[in-house]
Amino acid sequence: MFMGRPDRAARAAITQRRADAIDLRLAGVDWLTIGHKLAADPSINSDGVAYPQGYGIEKYRQELEPPSDKRLIELACKDVSKALRERATVLDENTDQLRQLMAERLERLFFTVYRAAIRSGDYQAVDRAVRIIERSSRLHGLDRPVRTELSGPDGAAVQVETAGLDELERLITLAGGGAGEDAQG
Repeated sequence: MFMGRPDRAARAAITQRRADAIDLRLAGVDWLTIGHKLAADPSINSDGVAYPQGYGIEKYRQELEPPSDKRLIELACKDVSKALRERATVLDENTDQLRQLMAERLERLFFTVYRAAIRSGDYQAVDRAVRIIERSSRLHGLDRPVRTELSGPDGAAVQVETAGLDELERLITLAGGGAGEDAQG
């Protein structure tokens, strides 16, 4: 049985297997077919080859029975889930780095525009400084959510009514009857 952490080549093969599993799933391939395509044992692999670091690799190396269909489905699902989590983690880290980079750019722009606005009183520079402040506030989540209210005609309150089943059936009948008359008339 495999013990310890896989070496670099095995990790690369596992990463490739997970990428292949995602690609197959995105293409609409069902879980069992993915399991068969990525199986280590050529006797169950749909391509008839030993997929590198494929599902059931340890059993294949020990010449044991290959994984069941149920187990292949579990392994394929697990691979796709794990790969998507890893991608999301990388994306989150990259997003944080990009957010920091954008914040630094805005600070540099603000400093230049702010000096021009203060020294000369240039209204365009003032406007630019305010826009940079607004963008920076959105980037850092400093703006409070805007409260939105719905209003009826002339700004009056929206009237909400409840109806019973009988009333709803009557309204549906009226709507259906009206549509039929319009189509005939």
